[in-house]
Amino acid sequence: MEYHVNESILATERVFPEQGRYGKLRYDMNENPEGLPGEFVQSVLAEITPEYLSIYPEPDAFLRKYSSFVGVGFENVVATNGSDMAIRYLLETFCAPKHEVVTVSPSFEMYWVNCSILGLKHVPVPYADDMTIDVADIVAAIGPETDVVVLLNPNNPVGNVYSENEVEEVVAAARKNGAIVIIDEAYHYFYDKTFLDVAMRNPNVAVLRTFSKLFSIAACRLGVVIADAKMIDYVKRSKLTFDANAIALKFGERIIDEPGLLDRLIETEREGRAYVLERLSDEGYEVRDCRGNFVFVKPKRPAADVGRELADEKNVLVKWWNSGMLAPYLRVSTGSKRAMEPFIEAFLEIDGR
Repeated sequence: MEYHVNESILATERVFPEQGRYGKLRYDMNENPEGLPGEFVQSVLAEITPEYLSIYPEPDAFLRKYSSFVGVGFENVVATNGSDMAIRYLLETFCAPKHEVVTVSPSFEMYWVNCSILGLKHVPVPYADDMTIDVADIVAAIGPETDVVVLLNPNNPVGNVYSENEVEEVVAAARKNGAIVIIDEAYHYFYDKTFLDVAMRNPNVAVLRTFSKLFSIAACRLGVVIADAKMIDYVKRSKLTFDANAIALKFGERIIDEPGLLDRLIETEREGRAYVLERLSDEGYEVRDCRGNFVFVKPKRPAADVGRELADEKNVLVKWWNSGMLAPYLRVSTGSKRAMEPFIEAFLEIDGR
């Protein structure tokens, strides 16, 4: 049977995350290895009644609390089904067919994946061999065909961050060429510098936030776009009517409401990350603090071999690369000191063979 398939979809090759991760020690996808406190989760689940499940999602209650929480207007926020759906909406809304999306490379894969799906031209700006990025190279890549420029702060996976002057330079170059700038702050709170003020001063800048990282509800899928009211209006026109689900929105509200939860989550992760960096440094390893809830470590044996053996023999999942600049390293998600101790024990045993 013959049927039409969009040519951009035909040209898109996808690799989806590994399945069967429940019950394993998960340090591979920058999740919280332990999740939210159990008693807090149970208290929110008690609010999920049959009636609540029967009603279509109503995001405004969450968005009013969230806008106040981050210090912007209600008209400056929109909730999405994870920040990856926010990426899709922004590229669909603000990028003309076959026009350019500029990102650094490597970066979060869903930017280039969405470019492929939507038939857009992805323009990757490579890192130097020492894992630094020159903002002048990003600016040089912005031209008349550029509609979107993306900065992750901190960037995943490399972990670099941008100064105020660097961001302003990129925003000015984008404005000159009629492009928007997406500042993806998925790892905000692990690294607390934010460019929300830049978004509120510039009508071509959108900040993305997610509840999957520090707030630990990756399963629920909740993201937020924060931008000028006109830009938010355009995104609302493009989005699905019932995008963010009601369970995600309820958890989002209660996370904001819970006294001290934010500070406890930040303190717990920082303690665990510091433990990993200190312990591996003491053992003679090259380690890199990536400013998010993850670190790089360079094993003494080939990283891919160590990663596979950790998974096969210890049920310990980490991220590795088969080629390129990052191939010598493992990326390890970080959580509490208690959550990181099993990783350290397994890693030292496997790599010490």
